[in-house]
Amino acid sequence: MPDIQKISEESVAKAADILKSGGLVALPTETVYGLAAFALDDEAVARVYNAKGRPSHNPLIVHIFRPADAKNWAQVNDLAETLMAHFWPGPLTIVLPKSGKAVSQAAGADLDTVAIRCPDISWTKAMLAVGFSGPLVMPSANRSGHVSPTTAGHVAYDLGDKVDMILDGGTCPNGIESTVLKIEDNHAVLLRPGAIPTDAFAPFISDLRLVKSDAHISAPGMLKSHYAPKAKVRLNATDKRNGEAFLAFGPTDIEAEFNLSDTGNLAEAARNLYHALRLLDNVDCIAVAPIPMHGLGEAINDRLNRAAADKKNR
Repeated sequence: MPDIQKISEESVAKAADILKSGGLVALPTETVYGLAAFALDDEAVARVYNAKGRPSHNPLIVHIFRPADAKNWAQVNDLAETLMAHFWPGPLTIVLPKSGKAVSQAAGADLDTVAIRCPDISWTKAMLAVGFSGPLVMPSANRSGHVSPTTAGHVAYDLGDKVDMILDGGTCPNGIESTVLKIEDNHAVLLRPGAIPTDAFAPFISDLRLVKSDAHISAPGMLKSHYAPKAKVRLNATDKRNGEAFLAFGPTDIEAEFNLSDTGNLAEAARNLYHALRLLDNVDCIAVAPIPMHGLGEAINDRLNRAAADKKNR
């Protein structure tokens, strides 16, 4: 079993030492648990790909501890700077052209862009206090393509001894990954809906574009099959069939094994989504009730569509 420790000054200092020496540490964020490695260490980054069984063409997000550090790794234009000022620290990933100073080439899957975010979580300040300032690559701490982890137990179940240490910060408050925007000149493309609803960008982006379905993978979460349990997933279900577990949303007359939110609250549903998919992954098929497409429903439906996709597309 991996070394699991509650967050404290001592455990964060130990985690920083492991990362500096090329090890892997699972860390909680406001979205999901991430599998962290020092982003400047090629061998450590390669260990992340190997531990997850992650395809090498799927790039990693670079996590920084201070918003100002973005300019060390990316070419930050006015639009990116505005978004960073309003949404960082927080669950927004921005894809930008690389600067002259580069992180591990493997982390960027040989692209000329870098995906970067500044998480809103307490351990970043604690690591800075012990003299470690990153940056980190930190994809979700699970097997590639599987349901993302929102608790330390999920990480231990998926990765076991492949991770040197797990910092246990409890259940992740958002429960769904960051929103990913690619900045192209003064335009923005939505690569992945996430914990920040798309309409929150309206005051800053007048023409937010949607990524084309056949676009080249330039950020995590763009694989057609992803976030998937072993069970089949049937979407927009209005009935429950033999052998199915029913995943409800809001008030329902159907006997449900789990309800993402009894009251139809999308934030609660997002927080519960991955826990529910893991909990019900002991049947042939999970039937999921319709989820509205507004607000966080866009991100929830994105994850469910990828969970229901043909697993050969991972």
